[in-house]
Order: sequence, then C-alpha cells, then structure tokens
Amino acid sequence: MSAATLYALAAILIWSSLALLSVRLGQVPPFLLVGLALCIGGLCGLPHWRDWRVPVKTLLLGCYGLFGYHFCLFMALRYAPPLEANLINYLWPLLIVLLSPILLPPTKLEARHWIGGMLGLSGCVLVVLGKGDLSLEGQHGLGYLLAAVAAFMWSSYSLLTRRVPPFPTGAIGGFCLASGLLSLLAHVVLEPAYTLSTVEWGWLALLGLGPMGASFFLWDAALKRGDARAIGTMAYLTPLLSTALLALFGAGQFAWQAAVALVLILGGAWLGRSRQAV
Repeated sequence: MSAATLYALAAILIWSSLALLSVRLGQVPPFLLVGLALCIGGLCGLPHWRDWRVPVKTLLLGCYGLFGYHFCLFMALRYAPPLEANLINYLWPLLIVLLSPILLPPTKLEARHWIGGMLGLSGCVLVVLGKGDLSLEGQHGLGYLLAAVAAFMWSSYSLLTRRVPPFPTGAIGGFCLASGLLSLLAHVVLEPAYTLSTVEWGWLALLGLGPMGASFFLWDAALKRGDARAIGTMAYLTPLLSTALLALFGAGQFAWQAAVALVLILGGAWLGRSRQAV
C-alpha cells in the first residue's frame, strides 16, 4: 500500500468523527466552537510556519473553505437531526464533479454525471421526506439548507484550490489559524460569553487535533503524492463511516429512509466520479 493511500485512509478515518464530535459539543456557541477548533488545528502546522506565507487571494480561499464549511455544518447539525444533516453534507464528493465545468473549464460532464446527480438529489429528498418536513421555514428545513450550503462550500473550495498558485501542505496551518481567529472575533461581537467545561475541552481538543487539524494535512499530502482520481474515490467511504458512528453512539436512528438515502448518495457519488483528476 502506497504512502498516498495510507495518508488518504488516515484522513478519512479521522474525518468520519467530525459530525459525532460536533454533536458532543452542541452547547458551545458555533463561532466559539469553530474558532477554538481551527486554532488548535492550526497548531499542527506550527513547525512549518514559514509555509504560511501565501498570496492574500489564496489565504482568503482557505478561510472561505475551512471557516465557511465548518460553520455551516455545525449549524446544520444543531438545527436538523444530525444523522440526516450529515448525509446531505456528504453530497460534496458528487458536487466536486458536477461543479467542475463551471469552476474548472473546459471540463465537461457526461450522462453518467447527470444520472449520479439525480441519484444524490433523490437521496436528499428522501432524507427530508423521511422527517416529514418539506418547508425550509422550519428549524429542520433550515438545518437541511445549511448542510447543503456546507457541501457546496467544501466542494467549491476543493476545486478553486486548482485556480490559485500551488502552495505547500504546511500552508494549511495558516488557513486554520486565520479562519479560527476570524471566528473568535465573530464570537466576541455576536455571541454571549461561554465557559467550557473540562469535558467539553477534552472533546474540543480531539476535534481540533483530529478532523479539524491533522486530517487537512494528511489529505493534502495524499493528493500531492498520489493519483487524485483514486484518492478522491476513497472519499466516498466518509459518509458511510460518519453516519455509522452517529447511529452507533445514539446521535440518530438509522431508519430505512436514512439507509436508502445513504445508498443513493453513495451510488450517485460513485457513478458521478470523474475519470480525470479535478
């Protein structure tokens, strides 16, 4: 097994705990949670702080992806049932393919991409129908919408990194720290003060060092060392593992609707995978 494959699998295993850990920290104000976790994650790249010097445009893109995605995801997990919101969030591997003609021309889509998109959309509709909440005006509807926005932000961020000058893996530490400080500033201005318990600090350390820290570095290292097509296909394991963890630890009931939705979303993502690295 190649080093790239090991890096990718390690990142996927760590990522799968993201939703569960965020649910465990559900009482922490979202800006504070994102800010502290990303600052902790940024410390993982401290030994390579010289790599943090990147163009302003690249830094802003990093903040868009890391801060925007996690804020929307954490809010989605609070407003909607965690298991269902998590499934919608994991449309991002499919969206990477569907958005590629727009963000990375001259990439083109084939029939299988459109069929994959319809399968993924069908899975999302089933998630919403299964909870009997079709209105985006309700709390659940807002959560589903935020989960979809999170999926869009991560997929667009992943594609747009191909439109900026190449940057070293160590630069991700700077992205994390800048995004974390931005979120903490928003917490001071917009949210009430909050004191974390000892248990919450423990969960937060795991969140920051793992799915919001080491996983970013591992994933970037995998993409720089291996075949992006093969590595990208491995990402489809993430929603399966993440959803299974949520169900295992009682953060949601894995009803038949969720099981079928998972199959549809995974099937759509597999069918819509690109034969060319995006």
